[in-house]
Amino acid sequence: MAGFPSSRGREVLLALVQTIEENKAYLSEIDGAIGDGDHGINMAKGFRRAKEQLGEKEINLSDGLALIGKTLLTEIGGAMGPIYGTFFLKMSMQAKDKPEIDTVVFGQMLKAARSGVEELAGAKVGDKTILDTLAPAQESYQAAVDGNLSFEECLAQMVEAAKMGKESTRGLVAKLGRASRLGERSKGVLDAGATSCCLIVEKFAAVLRE
Repeated sequence: MAGFPSSRGREVLLALVQTIEENKAYLSEIDGAIGDGDHGINMAKGFRRAKEQLGEKEINLSDGLALIGKTLLTEIGGAMGPIYGTFFLKMSMQAKDKPEIDTVVFGQMLKAARSGVEELAGAKVGDKTILDTLAPAQESYQAAVDGNLSFEECLAQMVEAAKMGKESTRGLVAKLGRASRLGERSKGVLDAGATSCCLIVEKFAAVLRE
């Protein structure tokens, strides 16, 4: 599997928008169990706004991810705007001036996104946050790279780890945000941020495989 051409940024942006739009109600339903119930609505609003700003333009991947990141920073309230804004902006910076996204470059993008979110959110694995998906996804991907697996195999390992990480949040007690006030009552449901992150990771893998 060859690298993904950076010139196809429009394709990636529109695929991510579609994923969030299609799962808007699901994400808000999950969030409603222990949060405000607006995660899907807010995410969809931000992604839809990015699509509107894109218009009919072609765009490279770095600029496309930067467009999403900047839009989420300004269009989404609460904690998730800055978190996902940082996520996409960090990825964008690693993709800048790269003619194609290969195994190594995408690994750098994932690592930067994780570091940015960790620094901003002050969260760690086990806190029932986006990092319960992002951290194992990044670690599994890097382990696959270090094992000299193909780009496609690395992406498959990443997706599997992301899914397991997301599912792990059912058994966790929320340590941060509004849900943390529920204590043990926050157990038994998925974390909305971990779930949206899993959807995003899966969509990245699907588009890059094409």
